[in-house]
Formats: sequence, C-alpha cells, structure tokens
Amino acid sequence: MEGIRDRSVSAIQSVLEKAGFFVTDTHSVRPTSFDLMARRDSTLVILKILKNIDALDSPEADRLRELSRLFGAQVLVIGHSSGATELEPGVVYYRYGVPIITEASLEEYLLGGVPPFLFSSPGGIFVRVDGGRLRELREASQLSLGALASVAGVSRRTIQLYEGGAGAEVDVVERLERFLKEPIAEAIDLLSALEGVAPRKRATDASPGTSYMPSDSGEVGPSPPQGPHKLARTGDPLRDGVFRQLDGMGWEVHVTIRCPFDAFTRGTPGGEREFLLTGVGTLRSAQHRAEALSGLARVAEGHAVFVVGEAAKHTTIDGVPVVTTQELRRTRARDEFFELVEERESR
Repeated sequence: MEGIRDRSVSAIQSVLEKAGFFVTDTHSVRPTSFDLMARRDSTLVILKILKNIDALDSPEADRLRELSRLFGAQVLVIGHSSGATELEPGVVYYRYGVPIITEASLEEYLLGGVPPFLFSSPGGIFVRVDGGRLRELREASQLSLGALASVAGVSRRTIQLYEGGAGAEVDVVERLERFLKEPIAEAIDLLSALEGVAPRKRATDASPGTSYMPSDSGEVGPSPPQGPHKLARTGDPLRDGVFRQLDGMGWEVHVTIRCPFDAFTRGTPGGEREFLLTGVGTLRSAQHRAEALSGLARVAEGHAVFVVGEAAKHTTIDGVPVVTTQELRRTRARDEFFELVEERESR
C-alpha cells in the first residue's frame, strides 16, 4: 500500500515532469540522502522530500550541500511541517543553509511561473530587497536616506543596508512600495546559480523595523575552494581497496554516505572532466541499485559503474557496467578503466 510519503514523492515527480524535467527516482533505495534528481537543459536539481523538516539535521544537510557541490546542482528540500506547524506556501525556509519549500510552492513556481518572494528567518517572514532598484528610485525622486527612512519607519543606516540587498520585514517593504509606487521586492529564483538563492546580506542595525539574518542565513553558495583531496576510509575492506585502486589510477574519489552510489569518482579522461557514480559490493547489491544508478547517470550526464568482489556472468546490469575487483587490479591507467566502462555501456 502506497504511503503518504510515497504519494508525495510521486506528486512532486509529476510536477517536475510536467515542467519539462527528466526525473529519476531514488527513494526506493534505502537509506538515501535524497529522493529525486531532475534535469532540464543545464539545470540539475537534487530533491529531498520530508514530512517534518525537523528531521533534516546538520550531518544530512552537509551531505546534501556536498552533493550539490560535486554535481553542480541546486538542492531543494520539499517539506510539509516543522513540528506541529505547517509550512507556509510562498515562503522559502532555510535549515543549515539548505532551502526548503512546500509542495504547493514548487508547483506554483514551476507550473505557474510564480517564484517565492518571502523567506523565513528568526523573528518572522522577510522579503529580499532589490537594493539597486531601491537606490535608483530614491535618487530619481531626489530623496535623502533620512527622508526615505522616515517613510519606512527605520533608520538611515537600515535604508543603506536595504540598498545593499539586506532583507526587510514585509510591512516595511509594503510601505516603501506604496510610497515609491514601484516594486522593490526581489523574487527568489530557486533554480538559479547557487549563490543567487539565499538572502545576501545580514542587517545589523538595531533600529525598529530592521530585519536580522541569523549566522546560518541560508547562504547556499558553492563550497569554498578545496585543498588537496584526501581519500576517506569507510572501514569496509572491499570498498577501501577499490577506492585506493581508483585513486592510484589518478581518479579523484569522493566517498559518499547514504547514497545509491558509494563514491563520486571524477577525472579528466580524453581531456574532458568525466565522473563515475561508483557502486561497490556484491552482485546482489548491484542488482538492487543498478536501476537507480543508471537513471542518476543519465540525468546527471555522467557514467555509472559497479565494482563487485566476486565473479560475474554479466558485464552489465540494467545498463550499468559491472567490473570485478580482479579486472580492476589488471587495469593500471585511468583512461584504460574509463574505456572499459564506456565499452560496456554501449553493449
């Protein structure tokens, strides 16, 4: 019998497909950090569906942010409530830097073309101000910072912060828009470049009407530049052995947790950056995860491979190349291994 969560995943998948996305479903592979991956043209989105967003803890958010960095994807959590309180449609919530919206908000955004304008922060619901437009309107009307501050009921410093892109309380923005007779609220483009999604500034003025951005303000920009890559250990001899061999070939191996793939493996074969969604385990595990891996590779425009520690009768399962550890040991060069994967993909 289909549960509430399964129905929600199916409904969101349907919305994405109606909006022109190619979608793959991973939520049947448990456990997993995300449920759906979707692509439309150059936009790749990773989605997690939760009934209660309080279930999104810091480690899980970190995993989602790491996946967004590796894939160059936007991450979205679709939620229903926080505790006993239902989430408001049209509002973007942030938890550990990950944006969260309701199913209704996603549908309105993708099918109705109406982006959200509001975001939740400690203290209430706020609007991101189009600072450049606000400054332009103020200067065109020959208004001083003080005059506009008086209209808005805030300080001169706060108006300066708004012109720099700080978030503002909804009633402040409404007063300014009525006075200027022009919109100054800035839509939140959920599928834009990562650094364009969240509030950009933190208002620190202590005057009435000032909005405050918490230190975890929902900034969803790319991770800072990484230092030399260090291969992580999993504690599983088979996985660790496979990852060491791939690393020794010159692949950059990023071990993943709670994913249909055990590592995101990338390199520069043929002069182009390629990546392999790499699974490691038994043939039974390969049969269980192959369909999800194949779908993810297609949507993400990469490749998948499953390395098994036993003899295999077939070289592919559901389109995913299967390589034995014995074959892996005989392969010394990164390009040679990639050619083996590509050759088996074409069968």
